[in-house]
Amino acid sequence: MQSLELPNESLLEITTFLVRRWSEKDNINVEISENIDTRTRLNENRVILTPLEKRIGDTFQKYRQLRTAVWYEAMRIKFCKKILSNDHAFGFILNTIETKRVEELGRKIWRGMDEEIIFNYAFLLISRPQLQTVYGKARMVEAFYQYFMSGAIKGELPSNNFEKIRKADEFAKKIVDRAIRENYDTEWLEKHVSEIIKILDIDSLLSIPISLPFMKAGMPLSEQELQKVVKIVAKNKEGDFGAMDSKAILSGEQIKDEYNILVEENKKTDNKGLAKEAIGIQVPSSKNIDETKIYDLSLINGLKTKFREWRTGWKEQHVRTGEEFDEENFIEGHEPFFSDFKKSIKTKIVILLDHSSSISSDAVGYKKATLALCEVLSFLKVQFSVYAFSTENRAVVCWSIKPDNVKWNNISAKRLAKIVANGSTPLAEVYDKMFGVLQSKRPDIFLTLTDGEPSDPEAVRKMTKSLKSLGITMVAMGLGPNTVRATTIANNLSHLGYEKTMAVSRLKDIPSKVIRILEK
Repeated sequence: MQSLELPNESLLEITTFLVRRWSEKDNINVEISENIDTRTRLNENRVILTPLEKRIGDTFQKYRQLRTAVWYEAMRIKFCKKILSNDHAFGFILNTIETKRVEELGRKIWRGMDEEIIFNYAFLLISRPQLQTVYGKARMVEAFYQYFMSGAIKGELPSNNFEKIRKADEFAKKIVDRAIRENYDTEWLEKHVSEIIKILDIDSLLSIPISLPFMKAGMPLSEQELQKVVKIVAKNKEGDFGAMDSKAILSGEQIKDEYNILVEENKKTDNKGLAKEAIGIQVPSSKNIDETKIYDLSLINGLKTKFREWRTGWKEQHVRTGEEFDEENFIEGHEPFFSDFKKSIKTKIVILLDHSSSISSDAVGYKKATLALCEVLSFLKVQFSVYAFSTENRAVVCWSIKPDNVKWNNISAKRLAKIVANGSTPLAEVYDKMFGVLQSKRPDIFLTLTDGEPSDPEAVRKMTKSLKSLGITMVAMGLGPNTVRATTIANNLSHLGYEKTMAVSRLKDIPSKVIRILEK
C-alpha cells in the first residue's frame, strides 16, 4: 500500500461523517489532537482522536486503526452512560470492560466490522508496552488490559500474579455477558469494578501511566510479524467471532476503496478526478456538504431487514388470485394478491434521481430513498451506479454520483446531497445523454426515481422503448406526500412504458415495495 500523508481536514470530514452515522447522533463533533489519546466527552458531544502520525504501520494500516477507533467511540456514544478518566485504575478498568460491552452490542448492528476489529486488536497488542517496562502495581492493570482485550500478554508474570489476571479476566467477561444478556448499562458494570480491583490486589486510585508504543510511530511492521500477531489474536477471539481468515483481515479489502477514494480526492480539485463518462455528464462537488441529513437509519435498517429475509430464498410475487390481499397494489392497478415463490437477484443496476423543480417539496425524501437503496445495494454487494439530473445555469445537467466501479461511500453521499432540485423535467433528454453509457454497460435494471411528469411524455416512451431493446429492465419509483398523490404518480408512471412501477406516500413503506426491483 502506498505510503503518503492524509491531511487532517480530509480525515475530520470522513470521521465526522462516520461517527454521526454509527452513533445515530448528528450533533457529534470530531477533533484530532496530538496531545490527547482517543477519547469521547459525552457532555460536550465531542470525540477526540489520536492523529495518524502517532499510530504504527503504513498509512493504510493507520487509517484502518483510526476508522475502527471512530467506530468504538461511536458505540460509546450510543451505549455508554458515562466515561471515566483513564488516569486511575478504577476508571481505566471500567472503560476497558465497557469497551467489550459496546463492542458486542455494536457488532449486532454492524457485522461488517468484524475483520476491522480483529485487525485493530492486533495493532492494539503490538502497541502495548512490554510488562517488564511497567513498574509497580500498574503492571497488574496493564496485564489485565492486554489479557482481557486480546487473550495474550507481552512479557512474563509470576505465576501467582498471572492467576490473579486470569481470575479477573474470567470475572470481567462474566459480568459483561450478563450486562448484555439482561440489558444492564454502564452504571451496573461500575458497581462490579471494585471486585476486579480486589482480585488484582490494587488500589482503585492507582495512577495509570499513558501507554506508549514500544516501537517508533510510523515504523512499518514486517508482513510476517503482523501476520503472526493477527493469527494469534484471531485464534484467541474465535469464541466471540468464530473462525476468521487472517489473510482477509490483513488485506482490508472492504476499506481499500474508501481509502483510495479519500486519497484521490485529496489530489483533485473540485470537479476533477472521476472522468466524465459521456458528454453532458458531470461530477458534483463533494466539499463542504453535510450528507448526514439525508441518512434515514430507520429506512436503511428496514430495507436491510427486508433484504436479509429476501436473500433466504423466497419472494413475494403479486398474482391475480390468492389468499393475501394488497390494497395499495390494487389501487395502483397491479395484481392485488401475493404469494411466495423462489427468487434470484440481478446484479447490475443503474439508479437515476429526478431532481427537477416538480419534486422540490419532496427532494429530501427522494434523496433519503436513493441513499437508502445505495446503502442496501452496497450491503448486498450488488454492482450499481447512481446518477441524478437537474437544471443549472438554464442547462440540464446529468450528474454522476457513483460510477459502477467505485464502492458506495460518504463522498458519493456528499455528491448526492449537493444536488439542488431545479428546472423542468427533460427526462427523455437525460436518457439520451446516458444512452451511450447504458449501451456500453448494459445493466440488468435501470431504476428512475421521479414523479412521472416529464416535459415530453411521448419522447420518454420512445427512449424507454429504445433502452428496453438493449435488454434493460426499465423500472420507476415515485414518492408522494399522501396516498392520493402517490396513486397519481403511480398512474403517471404506468403510462411511460416502464416494465415495473411503484409509488409510496411514506418512506417506511419503501421496503415492502422495492423488493421486487431486484427480482427476476
